Amino acid sequence: PAGRAACLHRLEFFPVNYTAADVEYDVAELRTHGNLYQTAVSDFSCKCEHRRTRAFLRAIIFSIGGGIIDGKKFKAVQTGGPSGGCLPEGHLDTPVDYETLAKAGSIMGSGGMVVMDEETCMVDVARYFLDFTQLESCGKCVPCRMGTRQMQKILEDICAGNGKLEDIDTLLELAETIKDGSLCGLGQTAPNPVLTTIKYFRDEYEAHVKEKRCPALKCKTLLEFAIDPEPCTLCGICKRNCPPDAITGDKKKDEPFVIHKEKCIQCGMCITVCKFGSVVKTSPGIAVETVSK
Repeated sequence: PAGRAACLHRLEFFPVNYTAADVEYDVAELRTHGNLYQTAVSDFSCKCEHRRTRAFLRAIIFSIGGGIIDGKKFKAVQTGGPSGGCLPEGHLDTPVDYETLAKAGSIMGSGGMVVMDEETCMVDVARYFLDFTQLESCGKCVPCRMGTRQMQKILEDICAGNGKLEDIDTLLELAETIKDGSLCGLGQTAPNPVLTTIKYFRDEYEAHVKEKRCPALKCKTLLEFAIDPEPCTLCGICKRNCPPDAITGDKKKDEPFVIHKEKCIQCGMCITVCKFGSVVKTSPGIAVETVSK
């Protein structure tokens, strides 16, 4: 508040300083045995909890955090902030400590977690976090300044359906160069989201590149909108609200409503205004009937 003292600090500052919590380190094992104040957000309820650092990802996400909302399936968790790695379901029993997370390709960072469900596109996630680290790069060293920009451009192309199969190997090569050649921790850890998403979710990269398809139906350029005639009531609200007039149909003439792909701009207005779930998102190779179910 204006005129009052303020403190901007990490989550651990307040409990450690006001409760005199002891933090001990086992130098022989190089493992932390002190206190961890963990926060987790995204596709499940957000909570802050005081935990021992040997807690496991599964316990933090599902027991403390309450699990994924709306009954959706867990897909990945990113630990440590924008420079952290994305770990899949097979790593849920990973203990949350500095060394084990590093072996899995992630970091502890400030103790934060981003939990993602099945509707998350991991290629888009890598692009999103790389946008942040590229913006935060101070520009002093070439590997970080130029390398992250090149990775960012490649990921943008892949998400837009313009990627090539060799782009995946180029991303891996750039990532290792940036890790080895950057001067500070930002550049050294910036490739983590890219490296881990390729390692654990390579099939999604290949779907974007080979089939020009986004399995999670998130990448706008790779989306197609269609109207399922079975639940459609021919109310016409989608047609009236379509900005580019890409929808045709007439209830009086009993003509079904159809979205014309060549005019569609993937704005999603039709799916927003439809009250009957008739408009569905799809992608090349995914049948409308499958998505609507």
